[in-house]
Amino acid sequence: MRLKCPLCGERDRREFYYSGSEDYLNRPSEGAEPAAWDDYLHNRDNPAGVTRDLWYHEAGCAQWLVVTRNTVTHEITGVELVAERTA
Repeated sequence: MRLKCPLCGERDRREFYYSGSEDYLNRPSEGAEPAAWDDYLHNRDNPAGVTRDLWYHEAGCAQWLVVTRNTVTHEITGVELVAERTA
């Protein structure tokens, strides 16, 4: 699999570190109930189809990326910098 880094161009997947769903960018607010933190830390869907995941370009520009990909077809339909994410 190859990812197209917005800063470095197309690169092999082995240059990146997969960190899971982009849900990790949406932390519970300060003072949230323990159940909200438990859900945030431990519960994840495992969808067959389109997902948005966090990848770290470890062997390149050291940027965090949100990669939109299809887990069934392995097609990558988008890559964006987390730093430029508008929510």
